[in-house]
Amino acid sequence: MTETRRPRAWTVFFSLLSVAYVYPIVLVLINSFKDKVFIADNPFTLPTAESFVGLGNYERGVQMTDFFASFGWSLVITVGATALILLCTSMSAWWIVRVDNLFAKSLYTSFLFNLVVPFQMVMFTLSWFTDLLGLGTPFGLWIVYLGFGAGLAVFIFTGFVKSIPTELEEAALMDGCGPVRTFFWVILPVMKPAIVTVGILQVMWLWNDYLLPYLTLDLKHYKTIPIAVQYLKGGYGSVDMGAMMGVLVLAMVPVIVFYLASQRHIIRGVVSGAVKG
Repeated sequence: MTETRRPRAWTVFFSLLSVAYVYPIVLVLINSFKDKVFIADNPFTLPTAESFVGLGNYERGVQMTDFFASFGWSLVITVGATALILLCTSMSAWWIVRVDNLFAKSLYTSFLFNLVVPFQMVMFTLSWFTDLLGLGTPFGLWIVYLGFGAGLAVFIFTGFVKSIPTELEEAALMDGCGPVRTFFWVILPVMKPAIVTVGILQVMWLWNDYLLPYLTLDLKHYKTIPIAVQYLKGGYGSVDMGAMMGVLVLAMVPVIVFYLASQRHIIRGVVSGAVKG
């Protein structure tokens, strides 16, 4: 294969791969405007005059799932947990890199170990422990998510902090800044690319997570969107596919818009953190 044909071949390959990834989303969007009977019989066809129901699926889905309440709790959990993860892990990464003693290295290793432990190993113990500590609320879930999200966040932040010149901190020290002021006034603004990267990854994970809220939350009072979707199931496993498709579209729109608006920061943050270390 010649040098000119090789880039074209890769372009075609990744274009087809992109279509494969986008197609399920388009399929959900198409079926959200079709009557539930036609979704089951012809899921891959476009809406016709007979099958088109307009916004009926969306209205029914919102009513059946109490969507806006679930949306509110998902937003509270996602925003709060992401903010807590960003604050705690960025400070931890800065301390680990600058202290660089045996304890700091051991702490960093424990964060990395968090990335390889399967969730299934701790899920039953976690459910018991959260009940014991009274963390079965959206605000208690912030702490649970901090534990599970710290591994990846510290890994990315640590690589980025290694690329920050120590001269910046020395200059801040000469100006009379203590460790806290140095971090918030000097280090944190420089870490913006990594913070945006970690924030995007955490938001996409937290918004779509089903298992952890299901295991820890008091479902009589709190439901996130993924949990609310499951309540569209009727007796004997029957599902209102029309309402489900409508709710799924409404659930996907915020995170898709957020990702499209922020995706350029992901590569920038990862590359910046890989410059050194």
